[in-house]
Amino acid sequence: MWTVVYIAPNKKEATRIKEILTSEGILVKLRELSPSHCGCNCSVEILVPEAEVDEALEVINSI
Repeated sequence: MWTVVYIAPNKKEATRIKEILTSEGILVKLRELSPSHCGCNCSVEILVPEAEVDEALEVINSI
């Protein structure tokens, strides 16, 4: 099951965090919270597998 660990204010920030988490070996999915017509200014949920939540939060908190 995928769990939201962070909500980024925009797609650029979400992509940056995804790259950091991925480099640590964590699986990541991004999910926009608004319709796709809003472009790069939508809030984006960052999701990781339930088993990797603690590790992902440690990485996010160290950024």
